[in-house]
Amino acid sequence: MYTNTQYNSLLVFHSGLGVLFFIFRPMAIVYGLLILLIGVFWIFRNHNKNEEALLVAAYFMGAEVFLRMTKGTLNYEFVKYSVMGVLLLGMYFKGFSKNAVPYLVFFILLLPGIVMGMLTINQEERFRQILMFNLSGPFCLIIASIYCYNRKITFKKLMDVLLFAGLPIIGCATYLVLYTPDLKEVLVNTGSNFDTSGGFGPNQVATILGFGLFAFFARALFSSPTKWQLLINLLIVCFFSYRALLTFSRGGLLTGLFMVILLLGIVFFKGNSNAKMKIVLSIGTLISVFIIIWLYTVFLTGGLIEKRYANQDAQGREKASMLSGREEIALTEIDLFLESPYLGGGVGSGTVYRRQLFDASIASHNEVTRMIGEHGMFGIMGLLLLIATPLFLFIDNRNHFFLLSFLAFWFLTLNHAAMRTAAPSFVYALCLLKIQMDENTVIYRKQIIETWNKRFNN
Repeated sequence: MYTNTQYNSLLVFHSGLGVLFFIFRPMAIVYGLLILLIGVFWIFRNHNKNEEALLVAAYFMGAEVFLRMTKGTLNYEFVKYSVMGVLLLGMYFKGFSKNAVPYLVFFILLLPGIVMGMLTINQEERFRQILMFNLSGPFCLIIASIYCYNRKITFKKLMDVLLFAGLPIIGCATYLVLYTPDLKEVLVNTGSNFDTSGGFGPNQVATILGFGLFAFFARALFSSPTKWQLLINLLIVCFFSYRALLTFSRGGLLTGLFMVILLLGIVFFKGNSNAKMKIVLSIGTLISVFIIIWLYTVFLTGGLIEKRYANQDAQGREKASMLSGREEIALTEIDLFLESPYLGGGVGSGTVYRRQLFDASIASHNEVTRMIGEHGMFGIMGLLLLIATPLFLFIDNRNHFFLLSFLAFWFLTLNHAAMRTAAPSFVYALCLLKIQMDENTVIYRKQIIETWNKRFNN
């Protein structure tokens, strides 16, 4: 566990990164390269004995949106390639499970769509760009899943993974505060707002903030050895929730809250009567805090955030689209499936089809309908395989309290943000970890229980 001083130092350092990049943005490029160089050196030095590759990949995943909004990546897919690279390096040193066959099957199921895409898109360079844009996410998922499949780690190590993923999000949120001008100047309608999202995609910003609030809530629940760390973790949860609301993108925040609800539900049903009472108290406190955050945000936005979640425009009129036009994009992919239900239209065919239909290059926002439209029946089989595998593993992995929350994050994110970032791919892979109850983990759990007993008795 971290001492208060160590924990505070980590949080202050990453908040400082947000300030630094706002003042001098080119430093973000140095930061991105240093993550890679230091991470690879760390893995090599320790031969991945302590799952350094998993921690570096988690840190990269948490930093991706922060790096993109500050122009700190060498190319758009830099983080996905880096995550794949460090995990492959980790497998080189520590191997992987030979039972990870479902993800080799998933890769094979993608091949017909790639061939169909080659036939659909004539320009070789354009096809290569569209191919990597659409498949870098699935490829990242395959590599991460093979790495994590039945890999035994302690509960304490999993909490470290959440911390490594969450720390860069603190820098991102700090940057958002500095970047955002006077709210009265930029909040003129109820659409997703780039000005309150660091000048970057509100959907992706809200998504990573939603995961961040879950990560620090989990640490508040399971890994806060002192009252100070508990308070700090809960304040971070509130801060991330508030900033996610201000993006005016609904999917990320709702996904994060749903993850929290699933986690509390799992802990409630696994606990004894005393633990259940504590969870009920925690839920009551959580609801009260979120009501306060909501009312505060409604006040600051002049009621616009309330209209946003009610699907209304600034004048209070109901919008024609419930999903900001995403359903129209999804329908084009359903059309592709109906035209070619077995093989689909091919990778990238959705983008080509929408360019012909709308005279504009529009990428998919929904990975589920993209898989169905561009891969046909093979895409449906692939999605079912991805859903079924972690649920099957859960039967013999009941100590993985976060499995259902991670799976929900992956599936819900696919439906509103596709796989634009490494987050859904990496978080999905975390479902496959085997949480091992060794002696250290048992001691760690006893420390948690003792901490909570003292906290509630006081």
